[in-house]
Amino acid sequence: MWNNLDLSQKRICVTGGDGFLGKHLISRLEHYGAKDVFVPIYPEYDFVKGEDVARMIADAKPDIIIHLAAKVGGIGANMEKPGEFFYDNLMMGIQLIHQAWQKGVEKFVAIGTICAYPKYTPIPFKEEDIWDGYPEETNAPYGLAKKMLLVQSQSYREQYGYNSIFLLPVNLYGPGDNFNPASSHVIPALIRKCLEAKERGDKEIVAWGDGSPTREFIYAEDAAEGITLATMRYNSSDPVNIGSSFEISIKDLTELIARLCEFEGEIVWDTSKPNGQPRRKLDTTRAKERFGFEAKTSFEDGLKKTIAWYKEERARGRG
Repeated sequence: MWNNLDLSQKRICVTGGDGFLGKHLISRLEHYGAKDVFVPIYPEYDFVKGEDVARMIADAKPDIIIHLAAKVGGIGANMEKPGEFFYDNLMMGIQLIHQAWQKGVEKFVAIGTICAYPKYTPIPFKEEDIWDGYPEETNAPYGLAKKMLLVQSQSYREQYGYNSIFLLPVNLYGPGDNFNPASSHVIPALIRKCLEAKERGDKEIVAWGDGSPTREFIYAEDAAEGITLATMRYNSSDPVNIGSSFEISIKDLTELIARLCEFEGEIVWDTSKPNGQPRRKLDTTRAKERFGFEAKTSFEDGLKKTIAWYKEERARGRG
């Protein structure tokens, strides 16, 4: 049914390959036969600088570039440094695609973000709705910077026949996630908060907002599988959602994590903090139809694995 690209015959460059999703992705690429994967490391290669992009392509000589590298963070980090999130993400992606096309790299896989969707996108988010409004304000600069890679992918395909694709992963979680309280996303932040509160014997934890927004999450290993299948099978600039199609409220999520972490205190909602986008749930039909991807990991199982991994890290003094 699928015309699979033979990854064993391709030299693949994964920007951000040393990061959370990158490590899972490299494992999946190798599972499907990849033997030659190059991971450029920051600051040896700073993709905000055009000369570093050129040097990386000269050094790696890739047939395929999968662009995961990004400046990312939660709501707080995005609100504190919107200019950096816009400029760094835009310059990295724009220059990588342009020089990949110029230098004859066969295929470019651009990884976008769910933050590119309008704030009030109808549920479930369909790819054709991506231009029907402005993104949620707290992370719009980041979302729009990434969204420009879709414009570039489509325009370079139209003018130059360049084979680039654009994928939209939903929020990730899993072993290896960032648990730094200054920059982590909601799941690792809540896991850390609950475990530390339990250890201290605290009677309560404080969570941001009012708990009403909903989110969808995908286990990182599943997201890596989706990106790998798209790399092998998909050759169009139509954007494609990569998600689990499972929606949960922040309130229910917080209560679930507290239960799995065995924290029995009260959850206090700090409504002076922003909620972020009201709802997020993806339509994942296109990924199934175009390259046969469906997420496999149940949400509770994924959370249990993530909590177990983080507990082990803390036991080793790394958490």
